[in-house]
Amino acid sequence: MGLYLHKILPIIFLPSGLIIVLILIGLIKRKPVLIWISVILFYLFATPIVSDSIFRYVEKGNAIKQVSSMPEADAIVVLGGTFSYVKTETGGKYEWYDADRFFGGVELFKAGKAKQLIFTGAKMPWAEKDQETEGEALKKYAVAFGVADTAIKISGLVTTTEDESKEVRKLLPQTNKIILVTSAYHMPRSKSLFERQGFEVTTYPVDSKVLFEATTIIDYLPEGDSFKKSEIAIRELIGRVFYKVF
Repeated sequence: MGLYLHKILPIIFLPSGLIIVLILIGLIKRKPVLIWISVILFYLFATPIVSDSIFRYVEKGNAIKQVSSMPEADAIVVLGGTFSYVKTETGGKYEWYDADRFFGGVELFKAGKAKQLIFTGAKMPWAEKDQETEGEALKKYAVAFGVADTAIKISGLVTTTEDESKEVRKLLPQTNKIILVTSAYHMPRSKSLFERQGFEVTTYPVDSKVLFEATTIIDYLPEGDSFKKSEIAIRELIGRVFYKVF
């Protein structure tokens, strides 16, 4: 139940939820001004100029790093979120969703930055019973890319970033220095949660969502991808507030 509340409650504070609420109130109360406000909000959050500005704030302080600049650690921890599970004719399979986390971890390992590579056992409660965890699937890919099977560990079952931090601590009870690999926007919250578990965290952000390009007229035109980016960034900010309070 906790996971469902964690996923569902933030919706009312996201642009999509707020816009729907404003439209409904506007229709019920016959307040056209609320509907116009919802239209304006949709336009703003759907434009690259706004979504990139929000993401730039969320990613602040987590610039992409060169592998050569990274210090050595006891373990490299790659957080979940690299795959999406899709149906096939004979069952299902994982397909890449955000491969940067996986390849960032493998690149660090091959550069000799740690002797252990950790994947987390991410799997949602509504997943198929026989569906392997994301960590199990990633281990197969890592071995195929030349990482020794004995160097890879997979955490217990997890559904949230907080779960990941706790399960990795169980997996590495005597390990303190880790390199944490996750998306740049996700790093501040992740780093904080792993530090709560007593880890000394060196960050390796990947998957930056903001491209530093010249602003053009296109950046003021609404598009679906930008609206999604706004929602991802705002959800992350809500998550940071939640874990600071609780």
